[in-house]
Amino acid sequence: MAIAPPSLHKYLYAKYPCVSHDFRFRHSLRFSCRPFRFTARASSTVSLETDLSIQKNQTEGTDLFSCPVCYEPLIRKGPPGLNLAAIYRSGFKCKQCDKSYSSKDTYLDLTVTAGLRDYTEVKPAGTELFRSPFVSFVYERGWRQNFNRRGFPGPDEEFRMAQEYFKPVEGGILVDVSCGSGLFSRKFVKSGTYSGVIALDFSENMLRQCNDFIEQDASILASNIALVRADVSRLPFSSGSVDAVHAGAALHCWPSPLNAVAEISRILRSGGVFVGSTFLRYTSSTPRIIRPFRERILQNYSYLTEEEIEALCTSCGLTNYTRNIQQSFIMFSAQKP
Repeated sequence: MAIAPPSLHKYLYAKYPCVSHDFRFRHSLRFSCRPFRFTARASSTVSLETDLSIQKNQTEGTDLFSCPVCYEPLIRKGPPGLNLAAIYRSGFKCKQCDKSYSSKDTYLDLTVTAGLRDYTEVKPAGTELFRSPFVSFVYERGWRQNFNRRGFPGPDEEFRMAQEYFKPVEGGILVDVSCGSGLFSRKFVKSGTYSGVIALDFSENMLRQCNDFIEQDASILASNIALVRADVSRLPFSSGSVDAVHAGAALHCWPSPLNAVAEISRILRSGGVFVGSTFLRYTSSTPRIIRPFRERILQNYSYLTEEEIEALCTSCGLTNYTRNIQQSFIMFSAQKP
């Protein structure tokens, strides 16, 4: 996700009907090197009650997902697997906090506020912007295409660059944080490189839009992708449980990049790889007379310099930092030792 191009600013708060997200989802996924196959209709919310009945073909056990409150692995009742069909038929509960989580609409809600009806927490403007159904709809229909003006080489080239960085973790679980409408999540799934891809975002409408795109591609419908709503500063995974984390055009939208990268470092296993891309506040070639103006214009966003991004990664315990810079675009990679 990234700042809106100037030509779209006047539409940001326009009313726009949300796209229908009722769907039928069929998936198969290999998890922990064991194949699973499921078929189910995902059309409503499943609640975890204390007397949740367990069908003959269902199991109970710990899961890759963890409680966003205490980080203890969630107990899962239902069919295993990361795809939405299996998740829809499952209930999740933290024995430590006694808090329950379940699928909602087209995604699994693993935010701290999941299930609370009488509590609303307004996030910073940069976060709330992307929760708009209109912004979610136009993100891949004109918004993202404007990034090339700032040096972004385009989704295909960005994906190729990311895949080069991810070579050490091929075959593992990849989490695409702040996935937006799933532009790169879908590319990672179609590559067949990973045993599981989790498209994760805080925006409900981005996840719904992501599902709409998935439904339009039969090759992805039969693949191993799951949609999860979560806060990047409170990732619902056990420590050291994820092989790869991708954050495309996202870091500058996070309220606290430091907290987010620390969380990413926590969930990465030893040898795991974090790849991110973002806009730079300015580069080493930016004239010093212009830098104060850029500081002022971008003060409401977490735009960093290339030196600050490297320091951010190393301060969170990540090593082997590398980067590729084009104009105000940077793609960087770091590894968990």
